[in-house]
Amino acid sequence: MPNSPYQRLLDLAFAEPAAAARYLTPATREAYHIFGQAAPADIAYRFERVRLGVALALLRLLAELGDMEEARQVLDVLKNALQAPSVAGIDKAMQKGATTFDRLYANLYVNEDGEQVLHLFERALDADTQRLMDDVISEALRLVPTLDFSHDEEDDD
Repeated sequence: MPNSPYQRLLDLAFAEPAAAARYLTPATREAYHIFGQAAPADIAYRFERVRLGVALALLRLLAELGDMEEARQVLDVLKNALQAPSVAGIDKAMQKGATTFDRLYANLYVNEDGEQVLHLFERALDADTQRLMDDVISEALRLVPTLDFSHDEEDDD
């Protein structure tokens, strides 16, 4: 079976094996596929797992664009939320990490690439339908090849 757009986004964001091993569980990798097969009573939870997987990938890209420790801390919050067994558990994990999100936005300096990734991250968190999430994934897949991950420091003396 060919990789889904969701899986391709994860693969692009977590191209380094160490990062993939740290953040991606088999359940996270299969979240979109499992969502597609979910029973009606389980759809909300499965969609939340897809949302978190997309958000995780986008935050990983943001962290790598700016070598941002705050983004890496948010990655850990998202990783913990992905381990929750229910929507309520996800909400609780996200609320517990709210100050981490606040620190990310308070210390945020991003260039144009980072702004585009951050915008997609926000859209992923706001998406409430499969179509909207698919749009975020598609847009992210178009954006990733254009991103500049070099960490050249420029002196503004």
